[in-house]
Amino acid sequence: MAQVESIGPGGYQRIAERFRRDGFVAPLKIIDAAQAAGHRRRLERAESSFGPLNYQSKVHTILRSPLELATHPRVLDIVGALIGPNILLWTSTYIIKEPDTPAHVSWHQDLTYWGLSGEDQVSMWLALSPANRANGCMRLVPGSHRGGRHDHRITESESNLLFQGQTVDGVEESRAVYCNLEPGEASFHHGWTLHSSLPNRSDERRIGLNAQYVATHIRQTKHDRDTAMLVRGVDNFGDFGEDIPAKGDLEPEALERQRELDRLYRETIGNE
Repeated sequence: MAQVESIGPGGYQRIAERFRRDGFVAPLKIIDAAQAAGHRRRLERAESSFGPLNYQSKVHTILRSPLELATHPRVLDIVGALIGPNILLWTSTYIIKEPDTPAHVSWHQDLTYWGLSGEDQVSMWLALSPANRANGCMRLVPGSHRGGRHDHRITESESNLLFQGQTVDGVEESRAVYCNLEPGEASFHHGWTLHSSLPNRSDERRIGLNAQYVATHIRQTKHDRDTAMLVRGVDNFGDFGEDIPAKGDLEPEALERQRELDRLYRETIGNE
């Protein structure tokens, strides 16, 4: 099996410094291209029996592939450098744009609707296909996380992939940078970093796995039913119920639990 090169001495400190400065860091290689292709095949095999997996939450509770990626040692090393050693995996979601479709994501900030009690959170986006300007890769505004929360308005655009079409107006788009990723590379961004993406105008699928991590002292403020999975360190707070990691792929009991977890997630983010 091919090896991913080492980040090197002082690498995690430099990653953390870039994250604090810009509100994101990318690209960071997590796995090699052959491994990414294998994980893509596993996803598309699951789609053939489950149906569309796009924007299904907590997919690490029903499939082994996203569980392996979201808990990859390199991923957790990076997350630990950004939010500390005690880490909860809050959710994981495939984000897929089909070829030549109008699906897009408006300018927004992740933390606006999540109900989390603090900012010690980071989002990973790991590419399983190339992500570039042609197929609608993510755009981010460097340093925008330092401005805190912006006002969002709810929209009803059918092509907006966000659950409520939440949109920040007046973003200075000339400052935005495109987050180009090759398969196996990932970006990590702060929950207040302004980001968006344009439609996929290519003839190939754009596929990524999005995983959300929080420090164990973070809690859900909207209700007391939220769940997460401890993936590194210790949890001395116990504010989340425990998610059960997938033991196999698409097992009936796991699917039943995931349907309820997905419903709860949508209820949570839809209740400002």
